[in-house]
Order: sequence, then structure tokens, then C-alpha cells
Amino acid sequence: MQTNPIPPTLRQATAEDADAIAALTEAAYTKYIPLIGRKPQPMTADYRQMAAEHPIWLLYLGDELAGLLALEFEPETVLIYSVAIRPDLQGLGLGRRLLDWAEQQARQSDYRKIRLYTNEHFVKNIELYLRVGYRETSRQEYLGTRLVHMEKLLEG
Repeated sequence: MQTNPIPPTLRQATAEDADAIAALTEAAYTKYIPLIGRKPQPMTADYRQMAAEHPIWLLYLGDELAGLLALEFEPETVLIYSVAIRPDLQGLGLGRRLLDWAEQQARQSDYRKIRLYTNEHFVKNIELYLRVGYRETSRQEYLGTRLVHMEKLLEG
């Protein structure tokens, strides 16, 4: 893993950030289209509405938008809807930093469980989630492929 000399900063997105969120999501997820034969779900979201209804965190390196984390607070768990890192910055540990931030946000809101889902073809993502303590809970048919549902129990 490379290291990055610029310390990342985070800020919560607003609806005005929707175009930048969509552009970063498009860049980060485009590589998956050939694997599943369609756009991954985060590429189809209405980020103006999502930013108005759910917290989306933007990760910056200096003035450059480097990544994002979209969360949904459900009754029993926090859902990580999307983690996206700009392609030229992948491999620097920024995605892991956003996963840690998601867990911190969940704990601060008194949640003891966090969950996510990914596509079965996104093997590297699944491996990362397993390495950081998530466990697979189920698989679900979805638009010709299968989603892998995962969760992590959070310590207090």
C-alpha cells in the first residue's frame, strides 16, 4: 500500500455536492460494469435526494475530492450504502479510513451493528470487508447476479 503525504479531511455533503458525488461514484464504479453487465446500484442513485435524507461524507486530500461514504441509519443497523475512492487514489488506505469513520458514526449514534452489501463479483471488496471484521450473512439474487450481504458487530 502506498502512503499519502497529505492528511485527509472529511466533511458532510449537502445537496449542492450531488454532481461531484455522482461524478466520483461514476469514476470509482465504472470498472465494475464489465463484471456484472450493468451499472452498479450506486451509479444510479439520486445523490441530491440522498444527501438531503442521509449522511454522505466527503473525503478530501487538500482541495481534491478523493472519496465518499454514504450511510443510511436504519432502525437496527447502519447501512454503508457506498464507499467510493477516486481510481487514481485507490490503494492508499482511504477506503479503510472511510470504513473506520462509518463505524465511528454508528457507535456515536448508539448502534451496535453495521452492514453493507456488495456484488459477488467484487471479490477484492469482499476480501477487504472480511479482513476488517465483517462476516457474510446471506446472498441474494439481484438483476442477474448475487448480492453478498455482510455485517459487523461493533464493540462499545
